[in-house]
Parts: sequence; structure tokens; C-alpha cells
Amino acid sequence: VQLQASGGGLVQAGASLRLSCVASSRIFSSAVMGWFRQAPGKEREFVALIRWSTGISSYSDSVKGRFTISKDSAKNTVYLQMNTLKPEDTAVYYCAWASSYSRDPREYFRWGQGTQVTVSS
Repeated sequence: VQLQASGGGLVQAGASLRLSCVASSRIFSSAVMGWFRQAPGKEREFVALIRWSTGISSYSDSVKGRFTISKDSAKNTVYLQMNTLKPEDTAVYYCAWASSYSRDPREYFRWGQGTQVTVSS
């Protein structure tokens, strides 16, 4: 299975972006899909996750209320709607697949290639 992330770009603070992550094959109902980000010189950090079977989601405190993770099972796609973007949101964003409901990136065994999000002030 391959994950293909897209939708990044350069925007001004306060703008919105929607990231997409398409899987090359069906995402199993047992899957947990996550979004992570990594800024230069920093460790990869958890952003959001969603349980594929139920749609139950979880967010980091830094994005809660601004970002929304969602899914389209028919399209094998997970989305990350990012509103009210801030310069500190600048990072490469990665989607990933896990089999457990976890914020730990070590639990994720499939990763997309990443998409750059840059927010200017």
C-alpha cells in the first residue's frame, strides 16, 4: 500500500488549506489514519488521527478547533482541513497508517511522502 499526500502550499496567516492522502488500495476498517508534521530541526509531531471504522478522531492541542480530519472510504482518502493557519503550522505534513489508536509515530507502519505547508506572517 502506498500513501500519496497532496494539497500543501504557501499561504498567509489566517488562510485555509485542505490536505488529502490517497491510499493505493482499500483502507481496512481496522486502520487508524494519522497526520503528522515535521518542521525543520524539530521532531515529527502528531497532528490528528481518525479511526477508519467509526470516524472517531483525536487532535493535538495545538491544532484543536482549527483543523479537522475526515475520511472518504469510497475514495480511500483521508483529509486534513486546516483553518486559521499560523506561521507555527509551517512544516512538512505526512499521512500515515497504523493498526492501533495511537499518537506515537512509531506505531505507524505506512507513510506518505509528505507535503509542504508554509504559512507566512
